[in-house]
Amino acid sequence: MDKMSSPPSEPTSDRVLDATLRPEAWEEYVGQENIKENLHVLIAAAKERAHTPEHTLLYGPPGLGKTTLAHLMAKELNANMRSTSGPVIERVGDLAAILTNLEPGDVLFIDEIHRLHKTVEELLYPAMEAGKLDIIIGKGPSARTIELALPPFTLVGATTRIGLISAPLRSRFSGGVFQLEFYSEKEIEKILRRSARILGIEAEKEAFEEIAKRSRQTPRTANYLLKRSRDVAQLERSPLSKAVAEKALAMIGIDAAGLTPSDRKILDALITKFAGGPVGLKTLAAAAAEEEQTIEEVYEPYLLQQGFLERTPRGRVATVRAREHLGKEGVQKTLPR
Repeated sequence: MDKMSSPPSEPTSDRVLDATLRPEAWEEYVGQENIKENLHVLIAAAKERAHTPEHTLLYGPPGLGKTTLAHLMAKELNANMRSTSGPVIERVGDLAAILTNLEPGDVLFIDEIHRLHKTVEELLYPAMEAGKLDIIIGKGPSARTIELALPPFTLVGATTRIGLISAPLRSRFSGGVFQLEFYSEKEIEKILRRSARILGIEAEKEAFEEIAKRSRQTPRTANYLLKRSRDVAQLERSPLSKAVAEKALAMIGIDAAGLTPSDRKILDALITKFAGGPVGLKTLAAAAAEEEQTIEEVYEPYLLQQGFLERTPRGRVATVRAREHLGKEGVQKTLPR
């Protein structure tokens, strides 16, 4: 059995689980080696020049560590991190208030930056390029523009949909635009071992392997599955074994390929209602009773990456692997004449 070190003196609150498990140093951050190397160069060079690092954009599916990278950048710079998100900044005045309250050297993290309103986004351009804020006072012929100087800051944007970032905004991330990749099972196992050590979980090597296999190659999902498995182990008064992990994952509907009930519902609708496709996203969303955006941002990346789904010019298509996984090999796709 692969035993963890003694548990922390105080129990970890589920409400602060993500914050507790978040790496506090670059050495603790597993994976994304190319991005870490580039950010290290960006930060080290900026510190040598006594400048703030240039603005950086991170993109990729949810749960891969974009927010954590922003936290580590701020920590490396000994700077405060101010966090917000695109949907929260509804008006120009909201962004102006955030920018004017920054301290020199602050890291401003904007999650879901692709959801910024166009007028709000345009206010960012001079702030990112020239470190100034142009505020229009009044209306009509009497309107005038006041220019406010902003303290030097670094903007770190994060998005799950890089295609929705306008070209003018994307071009202003001169520090780099970096894509986060899915993790390997070995990397996920390493993350799980660290999380288990922090949470004081006694676990078998095979349990980590089983959870990693079903984690959708995503650290956030892996930590969630670890917590659920811990709960079952706790109630059964046993260490976290492979059998306990399998039982816990079965209870929440995570199958051997890491597919959730929602994943299977989408694939099932595609195969049984549309003969495997092709079918448009809007129609598939209606048939599966899911939102289009949820399918596109949450479920599709993993289904595509694992070869259960294909995107074609005519719509989504279920693959042979999807049919085999759901036991629907007999359902044949009807080809157009």
